[in-house]
Amino acid sequence: MALGGNPIFNGQSFRGATQAPPVPQAPYGAPYGQAPYGQQPYGQPSYGQQGWGTQSQGMTDEQLQQMYNQPSAGPADTGRMTFDDVIMKTAACLGAVLVGAAITLTVGLGLASLLMIVGALGGFVLALVNTFKKQPSPALILAYAALEGLFLGGLTRILDTQYPGVGLQAVVGTLSVFAVTLLLFKSGKVRATPKAMRFFMIALGGYALFSIVNLVMMMTGLTQEPFGLRSGMIGVVIGLLAIGLAAFSLVMDFTSIEAGVRSGAPQRFSWTAAFGLTVTLVWLYVEIIRLLAILRGDD
Repeated sequence: MALGGNPIFNGQSFRGATQAPPVPQAPYGAPYGQAPYGQQPYGQPSYGQQGWGTQSQGMTDEQLQQMYNQPSAGPADTGRMTFDDVIMKTAACLGAVLVGAAITLTVGLGLASLLMIVGALGGFVLALVNTFKKQPSPALILAYAALEGLFLGGLTRILDTQYPGVGLQAVVGTLSVFAVTLLLFKSGKVRATPKAMRFFMIALGGYALFSIVNLVMMMTGLTQEPFGLRSGMIGVVIGLLAIGLAAFSLVMDFTSIEAGVRSGAPQRFSWTAAFGLTVTLVWLYVEIIRLLAILRGDD
């Protein structure tokens, strides 16, 4: 699994669920594969007991044939996470995002601004709760998605009022980046290699530090620009870097989900995977619409 990326996938609960079980150890004093003294090897009956093969002697040939013709149990039948599970849970989360966004896009601008703040703060709190929660909670994850929808809808409403059309462009851009990243990952051309991970962590740390400094300067009035230091050509370069980081974060999310499916993680962790993808997609959308607004503001 790609460690150091999305903290949701690096939590102890999801990471522990994707780790392979330990190799069974032989009893003390007995070589592996041999039973200790006084015990029968696995699959062999003890003295005076019938073996497994004798239990099937009472079945007819037709019953045996029907039993053998039945399909083997798949991951879904055994309660394991599958790609279909992740897709369905992610679709549910994105549906909740759309519902929340529809509310702030249809109400008055003043109420939309208030709901945007509520969605931003509430989404941040639930993001922390869901990240550090040992077991995924579908209700809390869907609530997070709905709150993020309020935030995204309000942000889109404000920016689209100033720069008409940026909302639709941001949606198309987000879907395009997601589709291209998924295709590149499936083809094997983009992977979360250790070298790429080190570069990602350095770039992400620098971007986070810059964002904090920029926020402090905007709140203290040291800069009067709408986006603070993220204006002009510097804002464009940093915006492109942020979109690249979000896209590579998707690659790490795909890597973690693939590892979870291959290792047979419990089915409930498909909600964790959907939550992680939703967080990354929200980040990607915010970066794209902000970059579009910066470009339109320089016209």
